[in-house]
Amino acid sequence: MPQPPRPYVLSLAGFDPSGGAGLLADCKTFEQRGVYGFGVCTALTVQSDVQFERVQWMPLADIQAQARPLLERFRVGWAKIGLVESLAELPQLLWWLRAQSPAIGVVWDPVLKASAGYDFHTGPAPELVRQLCTGLALLTPNQPEMRRLWPTAATAEEAAAVVSAYCPVLLKGGHADSAEATDVLYQNGREVARSTTPRLPHGEKHGSGCVLSAAIVAGLARGESLVEACRSGKAYTARVLASNETLLGYHFQNRNDAN
Repeated sequence: MPQPPRPYVLSLAGFDPSGGAGLLADCKTFEQRGVYGFGVCTALTVQSDVQFERVQWMPLADIQAQARPLLERFRVGWAKIGLVESLAELPQLLWWLRAQSPAIGVVWDPVLKASAGYDFHTGPAPELVRQLCTGLALLTPNQPEMRRLWPTAATAEEAAAVVSAYCPVLLKGGHADSAEATDVLYQNGREVARSTTPRLPHGEKHGSGCVLSAAIVAGLARGESLVEACRSGKAYTARVLASNETLLGYHFQNRNDAN
């Protein structure tokens, strides 16, 4: 029997041959979370789950060329942006996406450093952060990324509160040194929700941030509120983290994830 139509979502991210992060991880997550995911490649990487060797960047024109026929043919309501070469060019990409699909919601997962240790970006200037974040549906940094995006703040929490004046910020708690991992959602300068899961003994996974942001995008596309999507996305990610003892998580559908 045919399944009911699924919402369309778009990931603009790097290609990770290991499948743990980037486009492959996003599309696995989209499928399991009940949406149809398109993928636009922003970078070709040479890496595994433990080693990063090099990256070949896709020019902005090629990124747009990949996305254009998809946006022309399908009603894509939500997009996720991950790894990009130039943060200075990102406002141009955001403007272009909104010109193609004025109602599109965008979640930015600011990939500034590979989990294998490779630095992609230094911290952008505050004015660029304001420009990038204004109009976003959500920003999903971990604690080091949040400090890098707004280094004048004393803590990642303070930085998230400041930047949440421009867009909602989900500050991920995976890098905190505690028995639990707590993600905190900030809006308009204050905390509005938090979600906590136990820290697992073998829970570290390559690309876990990609999985979380993709899971949130899927929830938003399926009509969940921002708070609901953050919570259901974290629950999905927790299952991936608990799926095995390696650095590469398994994706599987829970009956509550999709209809």
